[in-house]
Amino acid sequence: MRLGRLGHFGALGVLLALCAGMTGCGLAAAPCRVASAGLKIVPLVGHVAAAPTDACANVIDP
Repeated sequence: MRLGRLGHFGALGVLLALCAGMTGCGLAAAPCRVASAGLKIVPLVGHVAAAPTDACANVIDP
C-alpha cells in the first residue's frame, strides 16, 4: 500500500505526537511501571512484590 506524500506527512505527525507524550519523566518511569504491572499479575503476592517498583515510579514521576 502506498501512502503518498500526504500519508507520509500524516504518519510522521502521529509519530511525533506519540513521542511528545512520552518525553521527560514519564519516559524515565516507564520501566518501573512496566515491571510493576508485570508483578501485579502474580496471584496473592503480586501487589506486595510490586510495592518497590511502584515507589520507584512515583519518585521519578509523581
